Amino acid sequence: MSRKKSRAAFSLEDRSTATAGVECRKDEGVLDETPAAYKDIERVMEAQGDLVEVVHTLKQVLCVKG
Repeated sequence: MSRKKSRAAFSLEDRSTATAGVECRKDEGVLDETPAAYKDIERVMEAQGDLVEVVHTLKQVLCVKG
């Protein structure tokens, strides 16, 4: 999703909900970085199943955006 489209599609409440438990900025300046604006990592990895073997799944706890 483009940055402009994601800014229009998501609210600050959406951002806060999506990043609960992650230490990160939760203001309008990073609204376009809301996780739902990106492809679902589970589906991406599933599509690569013939190329990779998922051994571990990591959980994000910190996000630093300048």
